[in-house]
Amino acid sequence: MNKKILLAEDDLNFGDVLKSYLSLNDYDVDLASDGLKAYEYFNNNNYNLCILDVMMPRLDGFQLAKKIKDKNQKIPIIFLTAKTMKEDVIEGFKVGADDYITKPFNSTELLYRVKAVLKRSGKDDLKSDIKEFDMGKYHFNFPIRILTYNPKKGVSTEQKLSPKEAQLLRLFCLHKNEILPRDIALKEIWKKSDYFTARSMDVFVTKLRNYLSKDTDLEIENIHGNGFRLIDRSKT
Repeated sequence: MNKKILLAEDDLNFGDVLKSYLSLNDYDVDLASDGLKAYEYFNNNNYNLCILDVMMPRLDGFQLAKKIKDKNQKIPIIFLTAKTMKEDVIEGFKVGADDYITKPFNSTELLYRVKAVLKRSGKDDLKSDIKEFDMGKYHFNFPIRILTYNPKKGVSTEQKLSPKEAQLLRLFCLHKNEILPRDIALKEIWKKSDYFTARSMDVFVTKLRNYLSKDTDLEIENIHGNGFRLIDRSKT
């Protein structure tokens, strides 16, 4: 069954474009043109995710999110907004946002963020419960933070990862061969997204690239403007 999304956007032309794009990617989308209508939809349907514009008539996105969270604390929420003020971003996360996208944005970016938020919330599949991962010639045991290199010929080696290295590699493994948006990783591991945490993440990505460098089938690719992707060519 397709995942069901509540989309609240008062610009109906823009909303129709987003609804069509998400529908083409196998999501079942209800579009509401204002906050009260969206809340009515929410009370009469079961959704896996809410995508809410901040500036809406009758009930703005923040007010709507508070009412939704009062009904269902666990449902993930992504905010769409033209606002870039730090105070608005903070307000969004205070009311329970899982992600925050500033207009204008690429529809493909929204799709990747939807997939990432659903996975992180555990509502997309059970991958978030996986504790051990295989990629190329490597095996990664997340609970004990051990990355093992197992070549068909030669000596196996083990690398003990730091807590943040292990958390980041786990996210890469959960999103293997898919884009991992930078903001998702920053908010998941560093709990905030700013210039300094982004530079810190770049350092950890470089370390992981070095750890995985023994297998040429593996690559952590930089996706400009979006994030990173762990590519595993060993199964292709």
